[in-house]
Amino acid sequence: MNVPTPHASRAWPIYFRIQYRLIRLLDPLIRLVWRGFGLGNVVELRLVGRRTGKPRPVLVGMLRVGSSRYVGHPNGDTAWIRNLEAAGTVQLCEVWPRLELVSVRRLAPGPERDTAILATWQHVPPGNIVYRLARRHILAVGSYFRIEPLRD
Repeated sequence: MNVPTPHASRAWPIYFRIQYRLIRLLDPLIRLVWRGFGLGNVVELRLVGRRTGKPRPVLVGMLRVGSSRYVGHPNGDTAWIRNLEAAGTVQLCEVWPRLELVSVRRLAPGPERDTAILATWQHVPPGNIVYRLARRHILAVGSYFRIEPLRD
């Protein structure tokens, strides 16, 4: 189930790169609307660049399954995913400007990761159609993390 078909493995990485480049171009407008009104499950992660040490805020869709929270990318280890993993702890902003310091843990292939990926299909309309069509690719290469509150 986790192995993409050969033709799908070529198309989906390209599609997701194009989709997320478009989102990046629209980021200033999206960020303005998010700060003023919110955008469903969209949250801001405040990361630090692993090589530059510079702040790298990124808007992402946070997934909820019961009391667990997840973030991830369907196309694997993008720059913000590598920054997230390198940081280990990040600031999470669910409602502007309130911040929460959280830790993140990469999900290994298995039931919890599959559950987080399946939650994507429920939380990201209208993208849920794309995510359903790309499920084999996402199950094979997607990078997902559990968000956990830091304990004092």
